[in-house]
Amino acid sequence: MNAREWIDAFAERLGTAPPSAREWSQLLELSGVAAHSSERVAAPVSCWVAARAGVTPEEALAVARTLAEEQAAGEADA
Repeated sequence: MNAREWIDAFAERLGTAPPSAREWSQLLELSGVAAHSSERVAAPVSCWVAARAGVTPEEALAVARTLAEEQAAGEADA
């Protein structure tokens, strides 16, 4: 079973729709931003926080990018 098949089955068991192709891509990018801006464990937890906050993957990705940019700017100033 590949990742997409697993997520589809998992979503079905939870009674929800799996992410669209666009959402899938945004979630992977969100995970990447989180992992590269912090520690790898931030990747899955950032997705959980976004879901708990009730925001779309697109909104969560925008916030993550802003946070990463602010962090990088702060490190450059230090």
